[in-house]
This record gives sequence, C-alpha cells and structure tokens, in this order.
Amino acid sequence: MAAQREKLPDKISIDMTPMIDCVFQLITFFMLTLKTVISEGDFQIRMPQGVSAGAASEDAVPPVQVKMRADFDGKLAGITMNGQGVPDFDQLRRKVIDLVGTGPGSNADKTEVELDCDYNLKYINVVNAISAVSGVPQADGTTIDLIKKIKFTPPKRR
Repeated sequence: MAAQREKLPDKISIDMTPMIDCVFQLITFFMLTLKTVISEGDFQIRMPQGVSAGAASEDAVPPVQVKMRADFDGKLAGITMNGQGVPDFDQLRRKVIDLVGTGPGSNADKTEVELDCDYNLKYINVVNAISAVSGVPQADGTTIDLIKKIKFTPPKRR
C-alpha cells in the first residue's frame, strides 16, 4: 500500500510582532528604572612609577606631603601634612583650603598632593584622605574642587 503524504507549505510564516513588543517593553522598563549617580572615585591619580620621570619643571609647586600612619590593627594612628600633625580629615581639608584657596584664583591646578600611607593602613582612610584634599562637599550636593593632582609614594613595609 502506498501511503499518500500531505504536501507541507514551502514557507512557514512566524509572527514577530509579540517578540518585538516584548523587547520594547523590556527596553522601556530598564530605561525608566535606571538611576544615574554622580561618578564616585573619579580622581586624576598618578600611581608611582618604577623610574623617575625626569627633572621637574621650574614653575611646578612642590607637592604637599600627607603621611598617614597605621597602628598594629591597620587603624589610622596619625596624619601629618608637610611635617605638621593633623588631628582628623576635616582639619586636613581646612589646611588644604588655607594652602590653595578656593574659587577661580586658587592654586589648586598647580598644587600636587603626595600621599604616603603605611602598608597595612585600612583602605577607607586612604579614600577619606583623597576626598579631603580633592574637594569640599556642599549642602546642595555639589563639590568645590580643590587639588586634583594626587600621587602615591611606592608602598613599603615598615
């Protein structure tokens, strides 16, 4: 017996409308739920290099040296700025403001901060020091820029 087979159509059409509708709904959902925040940690930081970059230019201002020492547990034991003791990060910010000033006539663009941190110092203290020397947060959420050139001394175990 010869079985007769039904002939299938040559082309099967697939309706793409529901898939496209679903994709647009997903795109709309993610666009509406996206929360933009001010970029954190956007600092112009120069990491230490193995070799000296050469002689400094004549108009360069000597860097501000901030040293942070840690105790045995990695907690902050002391801060010094250019050899003078500083009790906390707010005082560090005030000393930087006194040194470079704020506003259009400030020396912030010419000044550079060199952070010398103990090897076992907790990272939050380094972030607090960078925040203290780089800007002054305002009540409306804006920040007055201070020093943007920040570099680190090579880490050394003490």
